[in-house]
Amino acid sequence: MTKTYSGFIAIIGPTNAGKSTLLNQIMGRKVSIVSHKVQTTRTRLRAVKMVGDRQLIFVDTPGVFKPARRLDRAMVGAAMEALSDADAVLLILDATKGITDTIKSLVDKIKEHKNLFVALNKSDAVRKQDLLPIAAELKDMAPWQEIFMISALKDDGIKQMLESLAQVMPESPYLFDTKDASDVPDNLYLAELTREKIYKYVHQELPYHINVVTERVEVDKEGVLDIYQKIAVQNDAHKKIVIGRGGALLKKIGTAARHDIQEQWGVNARLHLFVRVEPDWENKAENYEEQGLEFKK
Repeated sequence: MTKTYSGFIAIIGPTNAGKSTLLNQIMGRKVSIVSHKVQTTRTRLRAVKMVGDRQLIFVDTPGVFKPARRLDRAMVGAAMEALSDADAVLLILDATKGITDTIKSLVDKIKEHKNLFVALNKSDAVRKQDLLPIAAELKDMAPWQEIFMISALKDDGIKQMLESLAQVMPESPYLFDTKDASDVPDNLYLAELTREKIYKYVHQELPYHINVVTERVEVDKEGVLDIYQKIAVQNDAHKKIVIGRGGALLKKIGTAARHDIQEQWGVNARLHLFVRVEPDWENKAENYEEQGLEFKK
């Protein structure tokens, strides 16, 4: 009988280090939202990648930052919890920023893990003579299996990194189907695509105070999807920002999100967005459960 290997890899790192970009590059399509704003990943999602006969199950975690609100604490809690089930830990850091205090704190939390890897992302934007001291300092901080120099955006060094990670996966039956895929529920994935567009087009602090929920999806007799989503905001001022003058911004968000949905799913779709004021949405358990986060009173 042919041996099979399957295991979990926790991707961890500070906000905006490029974790979501890396996961999307690995999967060859968007599975995690990307934004220039920090703290965009809220859910702890899994993505399955086959490397030969070895199955790599990536757990993309929210970026680690100093939590202030209940949602923040849930996001950081999800990131740290992912480590306990991981067969390997991949720390991502932004090579242009070097070894920050956040990186030092993270290394202290993970350095006892048996299969530690670190990836210096955006290494193409740093001179080689400046990269070497960073790698040397990292080497002294923990017993890394390997230190990778990568560019998630340009797909540099990713193939070699995957091959190295595959070698430490334990012998095991395949834990998921052998097709490369993500286990994000459809309704959540649809909501994340819209939330990404809000992050793209709304430039105030508002995005950290919104929530997008896919309330229902209907299919008409011609196979067109009608997707109904709620955008929850905290007050009327935020509602006005999201809608924009004459509804222009909401229309722009909806058009961009619908384009992504149609392109990625290969379907025709109509996206119906409704902005609702829900001042206490961050205190409702259901808004955490649908994102795979733990709600703590």
